[in-house]
Amino acid sequence: MFTHVDLKLPTLERVMIDGVRYYKIPHNGEFKKMVSITSVISHYKKDFFDNWRKRVGVEKANEITKRATSRGTDMHSLIENHLYNIPELPEVQELSKTLFENAIPTLRRINNIHTLEGSLYSSYFGIAGTVDCVAEFDEELAIIDFKSSAKPKPREWIEGYFVQCAAYACMLHELTGLSVKKFVIIMSCEDGQCVVYEEYDIKKYIKLLMEYIRKFVSDKLD
Repeated sequence: MFTHVDLKLPTLERVMIDGVRYYKIPHNGEFKKMVSITSVISHYKKDFFDNWRKRVGVEKANEITKRATSRGTDMHSLIENHLYNIPELPEVQELSKTLFENAIPTLRRINNIHTLEGSLYSSYFGIAGTVDCVAEFDEELAIIDFKSSAKPKPREWIEGYFVQCAAYACMLHELTGLSVKKFVIIMSCEDGQCVVYEEYDIKKYIKLLMEYIRKFVSDKLD
């Protein structure tokens, strides 16, 4: 059984504008929009993914993306039920069940869960998002992100994951005063491995976060 900590977070509405996700943030009795950190990171990596789509072909790229999205959505549902101590499993494809089962021993290292799929925002950075999990991992408070993959990714390929964690850490601190000790990426893979990437250098990724945001704002103003 996982223990949960009561943490008050806002409920935010998502909207899409010109293909970019935003969140509606309550402000002085009205709403203002803040860009999703996911959209900021996607924009920063746009040239990389455009080149990848050209290299593998549009049809193949769409097939891979659809498979990855479906796999990731299913696995998140399974993990969320598990961490909420719900024994029933939602109906998902067999591959997703296998990925979830691979992750169970690693999920046991999580406890004192502060939020799952919690909405966060930062007025300072002008960003918002939905964090997978804020909880203790090996007894240290962490931003935890759940990923699925065909096979483990080299650490140098997942900079964007840690930047996203940094964004959530900043939002969490601004809204609640809580400071996390580390970022944790739990990646369950089709080859049977479940890999944990941990990062303690929070300042490094906050600096990178500012670079990502600057690029997004600069490009949108051009």
